[in-house]
Amino acid sequence: MCLAGATAWALDRFVIEHVEIADVSAYEAAQTGTVTTSTTTSASDALVTDTTYESDDASITISTVTTGSGEATVTYYVADVTLTDATVLRSAFAQDAFGENITENTSDIAADNDAVFAINGDYYGFRSTGIVIRNGVVYRDEGAREGLAFYRDGHVEVYDETTTTAEELLAAGVWNTLSFGPALLEDGQVVDGIEDVEVDTNVGNHSIQGDQPRTAIGVIDDNHLVFVVVDGRSTGYSAGVDMTELAQIMADLGATTAYNIDGGGSSTMVFDGELVNNPLGKGTERGTSDILYIAG
Repeated sequence: MCLAGATAWALDRFVIEHVEIADVSAYEAAQTGTVTTSTTTSASDALVTDTTYESDDASITISTVTTGSGEATVTYYVADVTLTDATVLRSAFAQDAFGENITENTSDIAADNDAVFAINGDYYGFRSTGIVIRNGVVYRDEGAREGLAFYRDGHVEVYDETTTTAEELLAAGVWNTLSFGPALLEDGQVVDGIEDVEVDTNVGNHSIQGDQPRTAIGVIDDNHLVFVVVDGRSTGYSAGVDMTELAQIMADLGATTAYNIDGGGSSTMVFDGELVNNPLGKGTERGTSDILYIAG
């Protein structure tokens, strides 16, 4: 491939937006037959402090943990979340559009959806594979890896995308899916081989090993989740963690199931309109394709 051809390929693959659905809000309304407002709880009904949120829909507590010292310092942020209804945890796409290479900062997507809490999602838009179900609507059905499924009844489980279909998952009650991985914990135990998993097989993404910024989701019980964002690549503030260390963080928080999602510069947590973590130690977000959020 000549240089010009390689450049054109790279731009098309990683930069140029490929919009499949331009108005996701309207699309979801048409698919479900309902119009969902972005706010589930009146602001007057919610109690918010710098680190907590309480409403009829959700309870959220944000905490900061720092371990180690010097170059081995690691800083991470934990959101302990209890829901009254699993569908309170929603997904939103960058620019309210579905497709590849469509990005927006987590905090901006959160603001667009009146989110009191948000984390980056699985960056589905970086790849064309995976099962993507969001807010009870199917967007992609290309099983390729180990996914995470959030069910309407409040339970969450890791599953093999290649052994099912999106429609079968919907019929079983799945509300949202994430397609990244690997699974970190199973029955409270660290999963073997997590340091060797390849999430993607495209250029520059053959591995996710080493000490990195990370985002992970842990399941403590039905409708009781922990979301963790580990900062990294910032000596003296946070070096990041490898997969085994991330799994141990999740186990120490009481999770029985845990799952790794997109990390690096994408790892972001937002609470009450403010950026909680410090991405790459620079306080600057990197655009991502999607978020998980709770409306305030």
